[in-house]
Amino acid sequence: MSYILDFEKPIVELEKKVAEMRALAGTLDLDEQIADLERRIEELRSEIYSKLTRWQRVQLARHPQRPYTLDYLSHAFEDFVELHGDRCFRDDPAIVGGLARIGEHKVVAVGHQKGRDTKSNLYRNFGMPNPEGYRKARRLFELAERFNRPVITFLDTPGAFPGIEAEERGQAEAIARNLFVMARLRVPIIVVIIGEGASGGALGIGVGDRILMLENAWYSVIAPESCSSILWRSWDYKEQAAEALQLCAQDLVRHGIVDRVVPEPIGGAHRDPEAMFQTMRQVLLEELGQLQGMDPDERVRRRHAKFARMGAWEELPLQQ
Repeated sequence: MSYILDFEKPIVELEKKVAEMRALAGTLDLDEQIADLERRIEELRSEIYSKLTRWQRVQLARHPQRPYTLDYLSHAFEDFVELHGDRCFRDDPAIVGGLARIGEHKVVAVGHQKGRDTKSNLYRNFGMPNPEGYRKARRLFELAERFNRPVITFLDTPGAFPGIEAEERGQAEAIARNLFVMARLRVPIIVVIIGEGASGGALGIGVGDRILMLENAWYSVIAPESCSSILWRSWDYKEQAAEALQLCAQDLVRHGIVDRVVPEPIGGAHRDPEAMFQTMRQVLLEELGQLQGMDPDERVRRRHAKFARMGAWEELPLQQ
């Protein structure tokens, strides 16, 4: 069953008319009218998706038919072997990862994983990792360092799991330890934001040499609904919150957070997954080719400098 967003309804209505006319094509000559409607659909699709608001991009990033981490690992990579467990507590299905190959590059890939339906979402905890998920990711990062394999991470989470049991097992420490480890890895790290990138839940596997972001993804310290709830005591102002947060790809490139925007098919990655997989593969091969030849010490130095430059601040003179 197709999932339709509010701003997509005019396109869907025209597509239904085309389908109805095609059903009558055997008895009536409607080829010219069908062609006109199809041209109108393409024009309308281009017009709508070229003028999306930030909130509409958030909705696209959450589309349940959008490709997830395992989809990319299955279609843009070869020879993916999933590895499980943090060697401490349990395996966390909200984070997946393992060994893979993309072209001539042998890599370690890690990413958040959501479910497609209620059952799989409960199994994946809606893509919200527990501490053991981040510790599994750290184990894989250290494995990559040991075997000199580049790391590729895929970010797509509404946030780290905020449950009491997660806090008891050290959620904050697990995320902080990942930041420390990723900052010091001598192998190349490419981070790709493929959907939602919320707060420390995303940043926990998000420190890298190159930060890439899909055209309709979002990345922010807080979700628009949560921001609206704090500032206005209501979720009704989520659209205004999304505008104020400037959480879309072009915003983040402008602010120096993201290095490259990865284009999506018109209508979003879910409209043509195969094209999205090919685009992702090509982009990753380009980025890996640029990073592989760099001196490891210089790579780490540039990574530290990259994150040190982020943000805006002003120094005031000390008052006597």
